[in-house]
Amino acid sequence: MQKKVAIQGIHGAFHEIAAQRYFRDLPIEIVECETFEEITEMLAKKEIDFGLMAIENTVAGSLLSNYVLLRESPVKIIGEEYLRIKQNLLTLPGQKIEDIKEVHSHFMAINQCREFFKHYPWIKLVESSDTAVSAREIDLNKSEGHGAIASELAAEMYGLEVLAEGIETNKRNYTRFLVLANQDEVVEHSCEATKASLCFSLPHRKGSLAGVLGTLAENDLNLTKIQSMPILGKEFRYFFYVDVTFNNYTKYLQSIFEISPQIVDFQILGEYTHAIESLENVHNI
Repeated sequence: MQKKVAIQGIHGAFHEIAAQRYFRDLPIEIVECETFEEITEMLAKKEIDFGLMAIENTVAGSLLSNYVLLRESPVKIIGEEYLRIKQNLLTLPGQKIEDIKEVHSHFMAINQCREFFKHYPWIKLVESSDTAVSAREIDLNKSEGHGAIASELAAEMYGLEVLAEGIETNKRNYTRFLVLANQDEVVEHSCEATKASLCFSLPHRKGSLAGVLGTLAENDLNLTKIQSMPILGKEFRYFFYVDVTFNNYTKYLQSIFEISPQIVDFQILGEYTHAIESLENVHNI
């Protein structure tokens, strides 16, 4: 039986590629969503089985609003996927670069490819809502003289030609995607977990953050990410979002026990398998 997996964007988006890779051994049905809020709402209502959420990119940084969604929604992180983001210039078949007058895409994709377009100053870059949407519009309208920056999957799905591949400036361009499920469907404290995402705030006293991080280090946990977000209504107070990896689950549980008296508003956003091998062995998709 197919599992319903929601993505932000439409078919051909990088979210779909990440979903296909993570669930490669499981038949899935992709559910298109306009926003990340829609994904978490559908998970809360149990209308879908899983959701994919981009959380950070090596070029653009963190998607801060998604950290808030994770904390405030009844969802848990159950996995992650790292994806090499390869941007391509897509057009109707038979077009040449001299024919292209406009190129549409998401603003982030455009920013990742500006160096390429400096060689073609007559091309106007136009921001759109999504990479794959831009590709689909070219197909639907049979728009000659227009291009889109999108994935090779989008080219395949919408019958477009890859006029130029790998046009992103930074070839070390990766996005980390989180795999989400309804919190009621997740068994917490899985001894197979090697990574955890935590959220907490701290009492306003000297050295409080250093004390927490020191405790994690003493239990052999490796801090791979720390992100702060202001707490609305509490001036100069912050939530801290922390990712840690570990080889010993018992020591991880011990560290949670030890830091609990030091922190406030503590949440375990998810315990899952560290997917760094997917970054080290990533395919040029």
